[in-house]
Amino acid sequence: MTTASFELEVVDVVEETADAHSITFRVPAGAEADFAFRPGQFLTVAVPSDQTGVAARCYSLCSSPADESGTITIAVKRTVDGYASNWLCDHLRDGDTLRVLPPSGIFTPASLDADLLLFAGGSGITPIMSITRTALARGTGRIVVFYANRDETSVIFARELTALAAAHPDRLQVVHWLESVQGLPTPEQVRAFAADRASYDAFVCGPAPFMKMTVAVLKELGFPRERRHQEKFVSLGGNPFGDLPEVAQAAAEIAAADGDSDPAQEPAVAGPVRLEVELDGETHVYDDWDPRTRLLDHLEARGVKAPYSCREGECSACAVRLLEGDVAMARNDVLDSEDLAEGIRLACQATPTTDVVRATYS
Repeated sequence: MTTASFELEVVDVVEETADAHSITFRVPAGAEADFAFRPGQFLTVAVPSDQTGVAARCYSLCSSPADESGTITIAVKRTVDGYASNWLCDHLRDGDTLRVLPPSGIFTPASLDADLLLFAGGSGITPIMSITRTALARGTGRIVVFYANRDETSVIFARELTALAAAHPDRLQVVHWLESVQGLPTPEQVRAFAADRASYDAFVCGPAPFMKMTVAVLKELGFPRERRHQEKFVSLGGNPFGDLPEVAQAAAEIAAADGDSDPAQEPAVAGPVRLEVELDGETHVYDDWDPRTRLLDHLEARGVKAPYSCREGECSACAVRLLEGDVAMARNDVLDSEDLAEGIRLACQATPTTDVVRATYS
């Protein structure tokens, strides 16, 4: 069993700025559980393409799971020569449909009651908006948003941020940083801003240089890894739509039958591996994980609806955290050395290197 794609109807398209649109979809009846999400997660959408059939792209949700309207919203900002973002902004209208995978991602607070220090640059405000909206609705902590943009016309969700800060003056502080006025933020300036909030949980999303600088400052200030989060997206090279999931499922089922899903890879352990995986509050236990079968494929063959998006090691949708044992990854384009040191691995690329593996998706 694999994660299925869904045809979602577009019910609203809003031009937030000259180069950014928010797109709202209606969740189909019966698919409510599939589209239950945590603040900060993203959707993978299938953008039609004459050249490749489908261009798969990930866009963060800006809506909140506290909103029970039966809709979900992403924000898309045009990028120079970006086919998918420009197609979505130019062509998508109310009443259109788009193929979408259920929400994924680990850029989400462990507790909505924690104090949150949220850094956003440009369109990086999208998951930050979801986290802010949800924490205000369901949490109790203080929230500080540092939002950097080129100029005033580039500020996405400007009016809503102002309204939220006015409605929650005791909990929410929004600080706008405009390059046209203040120049690019420097490490010294970010350090001064964050220094007296070292007990907060920090989240960073935006252009790569902005994230690199901000995360480096947080490290210098002593923010531990468990309270320092960074969203990372790359353009997906694979296609998680079309017949790819069916092909993967067939491979996994064959693997379950004959133990040969990844013949090019020599197994690191000889026999069946004991696997325990916690997902959505349920623990799945197996004593027959073939060491040549990747973790995601094994779970799918057993009927577990494990999250994934690209299946290529290019995103973090399938990430698990190891609790015991270890795995090897055939490919990894998204996890850094700190992620690996924390035991985070990509299930779509992971094969066991120990006789026992325990992991969690939480």
